[in-house]
Amino acid sequence: MVNRIVGWVVLVPLCLGLIVFALANRHFVAVNFNPFAPVDGAVAPGYGVPMFVVLYVVLLVGVLLGGIATWFAQASHRRREKHWRREAHMLNGELEKLRRHHGQASSGPLAEVDDLLELR
Repeated sequence: MVNRIVGWVVLVPLCLGLIVFALANRHFVAVNFNPFAPVDGAVAPGYGVPMFVVLYVVLLVGVLLGGIATWFAQASHRRREKHWRREAHMLNGELEKLRRHHGQASSGPLAEVDDLLELR
């Protein structure tokens, strides 16, 4: 519930700010990828798009590149987590096999501890 409230408190003003920004920056700008082209808009070939579209696209590209960089930076952490999950699963299976072998029932005080520790 708190996450929903915080989401509304953050997202609604952010969306309103982006809408106001888009309405305030509707004028067309020339997008040109040639850094050596003349500055004069009448001479320089380019595409006329609204200013807010250019800024939103740049923002989107930045968010995507940041997400990709974070994904690659966290690869070692994900690999280690996968290893430890696999080992915990293997050890849990081994524990169950030993309990069955020794005739220990799955209920009792040890089962409560396992449930608390979420081993099952």
